[in-house]
Amino acid sequence: MSFLDYIGSNYPQILSLVIEHLKLTAISVGLAIVIGVPLGIFVSYTSKVEKTILSVANVIQAIPSMALLGFMIPLFGIGTIPAIVAVVLYSLLPIIKNTYTGIENINPQTLEAAKGIGLTPFQVLIKIQIPLALPVIMAGVRIASVTAVGLMTMAAFIGAGGLGYLVFSGIRTVNNSQILAGAIPACLLALMVDYLIGLVEKLVTPMNLQKGDGALKKKKRTIQKASLSVAALILAGIFLFTSAGGRVESARSISIGSKDFTEQEIIGNMMADLIEDRTDISVKRRLNLGGTQVCFEALKNGDIDLYIEYSGTAYTDTLKHPPINDMDQVYETVRTELKEKYDINVLKQMNFNNTFVLAVTQETAKKYGLETISDLAKEAGGLTSGLTFEFTNREDGLSGLQKTYHFQLGKNITLDNAPRYAALQNGTVDVIDAYATDGLLKKFGLKSLVDDQKFFPPYFAMPIIRGEALEKYPEISAILEELSPLLTDEVMRELNYKVDELQETPSKVALEFLKEHKLIS
Repeated sequence: MSFLDYIGSNYPQILSLVIEHLKLTAISVGLAIVIGVPLGIFVSYTSKVEKTILSVANVIQAIPSMALLGFMIPLFGIGTIPAIVAVVLYSLLPIIKNTYTGIENINPQTLEAAKGIGLTPFQVLIKIQIPLALPVIMAGVRIASVTAVGLMTMAAFIGAGGLGYLVFSGIRTVNNSQILAGAIPACLLALMVDYLIGLVEKLVTPMNLQKGDGALKKKKRTIQKASLSVAALILAGIFLFTSAGGRVESARSISIGSKDFTEQEIIGNMMADLIEDRTDISVKRRLNLGGTQVCFEALKNGDIDLYIEYSGTAYTDTLKHPPINDMDQVYETVRTELKEKYDINVLKQMNFNNTFVLAVTQETAKKYGLETISDLAKEAGGLTSGLTFEFTNREDGLSGLQKTYHFQLGKNITLDNAPRYAALQNGTVDVIDAYATDGLLKKFGLKSLVDDQKFFPPYFAMPIIRGEALEKYPEISAILEELSPLLTDEVMRELNYKVDELQETPSKVALEFLKEHKLIS
């Protein structure tokens, strides 16, 4: 699918995400101004705290954005609040610093003259210092605003939405059109914000400091004011329209989450569609949230009520048991302990096992004679792997695998989910970890190596739901059980392929599957 075809097919979603991105950015920058300008003024009047406040702002600015978002999750959960808090914190430094610099660089003689005519310190601040410092302050706001547009793309990592959703989804499915559909509007939005804040910067600069003759400057000023007025009206209209047009949730509602890969989004949409069709429960979809820890923390905190987990992941990664192969024991242990420790109910597991696999290209398999992981172990020292962060840091991942098969990889490049496929195709790495039902395995024609020593535990998909939510809506259990026999390894792989290769949306694939099997009308 070409970029223009993708835009033509998905423009309503793109427009919705642009508006969402703009709202989040406007709120974040507005709060940063409200906090940063007073702090800058305070710093300029209190030299004792100058270094402390500026140092703290510098430290926050130096924290990687993904790390800061990670810190936000335990404090604020997932969604818009942690995203806004993170962007506000990032935006403070240029606003505080420019406010402080603007006030400090005012001519002392001007201040003396103001005091000489009887102005109080507060009047000096309001009538003299702030007006003279405004051009410098607005330069800081301009920097913070443009930066905030880019940073807000990270909001999708914790379910806040915005254009980052398209970027992350495109990366995950190796869909360049989807990546561009998120990246290009974000760039245009940044340029627009820069232009508009630049107009404000010019308007607050005294006319006698601007170049050009008086008549021309007045004409430009009129145009600038008109442009800003139109932009302000559009922004106000967006806030009013989206607030008034937002769907009112019914008294009976549930929030469904998912991890950040194709299969999870498909099943998340299936569960949501089924519940909405069979009941009067309204469903809030908070899909594509992140990895296991993000989703599980969101479930524990009540930010979501339900998501799909995998039995082996819950057994080893969440409950910290050593990997075993007994499917029934894994499921019963997970069901019992999640209920006892967290009041989380495990519903009936589904009929597909999305276990880990190691995958190589057909050429690599032929070159080294690779059929099993034991074959790989003999050649591992000379191969480069591209493994995901989660697989590298789990006991049922790389460390346990190397202990069981007694090998050490020559070099490991840790990558995110989708880029590892591109790295394998261009020869940067020789072997990657994958999920058995990945559509990208079929898309790229890769060979999955047999786990001949049966190291990997079973990873059967299973809905897990907060005890309070299941007690309130017990009918959900029976509804979701209808999916269990239909979703086999082969079926799930084909559904994933439709998204990863045929570029269909997860929501469309989910809906068509449910209609095909007459689960919904």
